Amino acid sequence: MTARKLSVLNVTHSSILLHQIIFYEDRNFGGRHYECMGDCADLHSMFDRCRSIRVESGMFMIYDRPGFMGNQYFMRRGEYADYMGMTGLNDCVRSCRMIPMHTGSFRMRLYEHFDMGGEMIELMDDCPNLMDRFHSSNFNSCKVMDGHWLMYEQPNYRGRHYYLKPGQYKSFSDWRGNNSRVGSVRRLTDL
Repeated sequence: MTARKLSVLNVTHSSILLHQIIFYEDRNFGGRHYECMGDCADLHSMFDRCRSIRVESGMFMIYDRPGFMGNQYFMRRGEYADYMGMTGLNDCVRSCRMIPMHTGSFRMRLYEHFDMGGEMIELMDDCPNLMDRFHSSNFNSCKVMDGHWLMYEQPNYRGRHYYLKPGQYKSFSDWRGNNSRVGSVRRLTDL
């Protein structure tokens, strides 16, 4: 292990985990590349475009705008030889956020109204179709008590998705949603 990698180790529950994502300028892992092992709010100075990605370990959210803004896409360990073809997004990867591993329980609440008001449902596991399970798919706020989650606009983990870490989201705009529609929810474990 090089000195550079030792400096970015994350210690969680007495176990050492290394998170690493590599961005390549060309498809099939060609051209210049940049290795990242944690959060980076502005990748623009590192490379101009990104056409393939390799996640060596851990999980990341990548964004098409600096400061963890804009369209986001979840990346887990694997090779993405044609990032643009797979995601349908452009070649602008401008920031990335490391998703910490979570080994405990998972718990989140979805609320009908803004500011955690109205009817509430509580989730402790994945839900591929909120409409089928709870007869509702419009939620305007939520609270994540435990774990890290992905929220999808469509059932069966499809469509735009949003990363939620523990905290309160008083409006769907807090999780950067375009509307209050939530089709499915998944826990972020090492999938």
